[in-house]
Amino acid sequence: MMLSLYSTTMTAKLPSLYLSPINPRFSIISLEKKSFPMTGSRNLCTTIVHASRSEVDHQISRFQGHEEESLSLMRSVLGSMERIYLKRNPTAKAILDLVKSVDDADRICYDHLAFRTFGVKGHGIDSMASFFLDYGYKQQGELRFPAKKLKALWFSPPSGLPHEDAATGGGVNGPLPRIFISELLVDQLSPQAQEIIEKYIGTSGSGYKHATLASALGSLTWKKPLFSDFQQLAKESEYAAWTLVNGYALNHVTISTHRLKTHLTNIKALNLFLQENGFRLNSEGGVLKVSPDGLLLQSSTVADSISFKFSDGFTESVPCSYIEFAERLVLPQYKNLRTEELKEFHRRDGFEVGNADKIFESTSKEQLTRRTG
Repeated sequence: MMLSLYSTTMTAKLPSLYLSPINPRFSIISLEKKSFPMTGSRNLCTTIVHASRSEVDHQISRFQGHEEESLSLMRSVLGSMERIYLKRNPTAKAILDLVKSVDDADRICYDHLAFRTFGVKGHGIDSMASFFLDYGYKQQGELRFPAKKLKALWFSPPSGLPHEDAATGGGVNGPLPRIFISELLVDQLSPQAQEIIEKYIGTSGSGYKHATLASALGSLTWKKPLFSDFQQLAKESEYAAWTLVNGYALNHVTISTHRLKTHLTNIKALNLFLQENGFRLNSEGGVLKVSPDGLLLQSSTVADSISFKFSDGFTESVPCSYIEFAERLVLPQYKNLRTEELKEFHRRDGFEVGNADKIFESTSKEQLTRRTG
């Protein structure tokens, strides 16, 4: 008995069992016999023809190996994003080093990674999300911020991969983080602001297809802006001005405080510890941001600034990125579980508009001024 593998660019008839590689996770999906267009190796189809149990197990083992390779590649991309982020943002690196010095250096885990985008001509949420969706992330809830003219989506890590509580590493090598991607609703801005943004998007062409690469390399996909355009956008939307000079760069990483091992697992204790060590925290709405249900607690630093040379020769200080902290409390139905029994799914998931709205202010001029004032 044989198990036949094939890949073709022609249309092929599939039997009732189809092994889908679109999601890196190996799975068997029942389908009726239909014709499916094949577009290359990414759409590899596996036909099972009278396969023996041992042969199927062998193929599963092969696909699990590919799964591990895919996971390794994704972590490498995230690692490149993280290196750019830490190089540009000394506050984030200093805080990570400080927390590591008093906690478990190998187990500082990220709750989520966040990115900002322009919601116009393909450069919005989808431009960054496509990479994560290809690796098995799942789209979850949408958040709206009318006053800021923003919307956001968050994505949960793929299930069935070694990213959850069994992971032994930290940072991008630990449990896979949630992904939070926001976009500016450009069509709600003034005609002048829209014109500026579309001018630079026009120089990007199909750069939105390479958003992940641009983030990993720390590069813009559009030409460097004029200082006057940056100033004009900042008057109307500080989010727009930030995105113009930072592009798809990692906006922030978030330490998962409840995964820490010392007293810093309590976010209030962590906030106090950081302030005692001279770090300024985002004070918008209070240092600690609390969801209405009281189960999601968040805080963040004020963004670092970076020297940026504009295309017209001006070199000015512009806001860069920051670091956030999140404590997810145990859901009421699991409150009787012992500490050693608690897993991530026992805790409050998702995001909260009220918290996120205030966290966005970490890059605002008002907060940057307070940082030095």
